[in-house]
Amino acid sequence: MPLNPAIEMLLNAMASMAPPTDWTSATVEEVRAMYDGQMIVAEALAMARVADVSIPVEGAEIAARLYVPEGAGENPPLTVYFHGGGWVIGSLETHDGTCRALAQASGVAVLSIDYRLAPEHPYPQAALDCYAATVWAAENGAALGVDAARLAVAGDSAGGNLAAVVALMARDRGGPALRHQLLLYPVTDTDFSFPSYAENGGGEYYLGTETMRWFWRHYLDGQSPDDAPLATVLRAPDVSGVAPAYILTAEYDPLRDEGAAYAKRLEAAGVDCTYDCAPGMIHGFMSMSAMVPDVAPWMAKSGQALARALQ
Repeated sequence: MPLNPAIEMLLNAMASMAPPTDWTSATVEEVRAMYDGQMIVAEALAMARVADVSIPVEGAEIAARLYVPEGAGENPPLTVYFHGGGWVIGSLETHDGTCRALAQASGVAVLSIDYRLAPEHPYPQAALDCYAATVWAAENGAALGVDAARLAVAGDSAGGNLAAVVALMARDRGGPALRHQLLLYPVTDTDFSFPSYAENGGGEYYLGTETMRWFWRHYLDGQSPDDAPLATVLRAPDVSGVAPAYILTAEYDPLRDEGAAYAKRLEAAGVDCTYDCAPGMIHGFMSMSAMVPDVAPWMAKSGQALARALQ
């Protein structure tokens, strides 16, 4: 279907505010500043409780933020959330609104993880941080005031990649037990030959092919994708036995086809997986609800998937 009218207006507004980024010369500092400035901050959805916490991981402590929605009751289930941003940009702040909306839509607590970013901390640090944070959350449910026995992982874009990776790590490393993985337009491989890259990778729909090459280059830091199993999940030799999944992609997203391909891999392996492609939408649309009313049904459906799995 045609590009969503509100998305089109938003893209035009963004284009008028700044020239296109030259991804052959863009620095990490420039891209981080640009991304932070682009994030649309709406009035924060009220939560019953919001708490900043610190999580010990190997060699450091990382920040996290817990969101407990109104009406969740005592000891609600928990979803551990990993933000997008190509493993290089993004933070608790850039995804504060998304996490609040997901908590409200699902009725479960959401713990957002501020994992360490590349290139300062290249592959596989983000994956290791996210897995360690999930293990910590499972072991500290009482301190958080949640029922960590009812546990899910979720994330968008690179965060969707990290959620998929954590689900595989949890299977292979003896837990924690996950009931669900919510993957929003996830990165699953470095294969730029998918038709969705040819159709949508020119940069006119927010995320482009050169942007993804830039992200992968900074994350892998010279390592071959063939030697990066905690990143290229689509190449995993066996995806059976992982948590049930809901995978949501966007029609005008270069990552559309790799998300669909991962859904097919899960289904073929006997994993309960639901797949949707949001018509008229672009990469990152779930963070655009302040300007795009048609995001609401997709946030509701994502929340309902978590609620069914965890309640």
